[in-house]
Order: sequence, then structure tokens, then C-alpha cells
Amino acid sequence: MRVREDSITRKDGSQGIYGVVEKSDFAVIVPLDQGMIHLVEQYRYPVQGRYWELPQGSWEQAPDTDPLDLARAELREETGLTARSMRHVGHLFECYGYSTQGYNIYLAEGLETGAADREREEQDMISRAFPIAEVNAMILEGVIKDAATAAALGLLRLKGLL
Repeated sequence: MRVREDSITRKDGSQGIYGVVEKSDFAVIVPLDQGMIHLVEQYRYPVQGRYWELPQGSWEQAPDTDPLDLARAELREETGLTARSMRHVGHLFECYGYSTQGYNIYLAEGLETGAADREREEQDMISRAFPIAEVNAMILEGVIKDAATAAALGLLRLKGLL
């Protein structure tokens, strides 16, 4: 991750500073099986709380990793699941008002259960499947607060995949 401040000239000619966070893209995976969506819950230090979200992650040490390979690896790492089918649904930006980071969204189907292989930071992670209706309710009730999760599920709905 890199943080920089750029000197800018606005449309009206006034000068300013624009802060930018440069961070590599990540993958968000929607593991869907027989009307159930697999989520993970983990502690998120910046907001000091545990929250449910879709499996997701990046490899900052290998930013040029193929997004599909990253998605497959993150799914297995966080949930223990492997997918026979991984469909690329789209690419969105996390928060382009201050960051270059985006994310690729994948729909994972044909799931097979295995053992999770979590990183040290993820050792308290929980993985569980929820009915789609319950996931929708969790978003509406503010139980799920992750913007990437809400956006990914919304994009799948708009494309008729959920």
C-alpha cells in the first residue's frame, strides 16, 4: 500500500492537495450452493468489530496474480471450499474518491467441501452458509456492513444470477 498527496489544479484554477491510497485489487467470491450463500465472519481491526462478509482478499506481495487464481485461492483459504465453476461477474472500485483499489467479483458454484487454510490474521474466522433470504435480511438490518459484499450481491441480482 502506498499513500500519496498530489498537488492539483481545480477546474476554477485554484490549487489543492488530493490524497490517494494506492492498493492492489482484491477478489470477492460469492459461493452459492442450493440457495445458500457461504459467508465468513472475522474481526476487522479498523472498525473494532466482527462482521459477516463474502470471502475476499488480495495478495499484496503478488499484485499481478491472475484474478481468477486469486479468487480460487481465497475461497479455499477462508472457507475450505473449491468450486467447479467460477464465473467473473464484474469489476468495481472499492472507494474511488480516495483509492485506486478495485475488486473482481466471482460467482462460485458446484462447491465441494475441504479444509480451510487460513492466514495468521484469519485464525479466528468463522465460515457458515446462510439462505439467500437471511443474507438479504442481514444486509437490511445492518448485520452485514461490508460494502463490497452488498455491492457484489446487488450486481449478481441485477444480472439475474441470484
